[in-house]
Amino acid sequence: MTEEHKIQNEIRAALSPHCVIFRVNVGRTYTPDGRYFSTGVPAGFSDLFGFRKSDGRAVFIEVKTKSGRVSAAQLHFIEQMRANGAIAGICRSPEDALNLIGGRPNASQDTV
Repeated sequence: MTEEHKIQNEIRAALSPHCVIFRVNVGRTYTPDGRYFSTGVPAGFSDLFGFRKSDGRAVFIEVKTKSGRVSAAQLHFIEQMRANGAIAGICRSPEDALNLIGGRPNASQDTV
């Protein structure tokens, strides 16, 4: 298990009393007969998504390690989700995620 997957699992556990959260498995590859296959989610789609139980508001979380870098596509996706009323951000720990869904600003959040 990678460090990022470990953080994803810790975030999912920490948010479980407050949110229903799913992990997005993304990837691109070729099938055995040579056809290109993509999971079909938009570029930059967040690692975790779901909804907050208290009000049904959509939640999108891009998970990064302490030194992980956010791509332009990921920032754009988060901006678009926020512009349309979703809770969205970059989280590097369960504490970041709890702060995000609580609606409180968090100094450790990457600027979007």
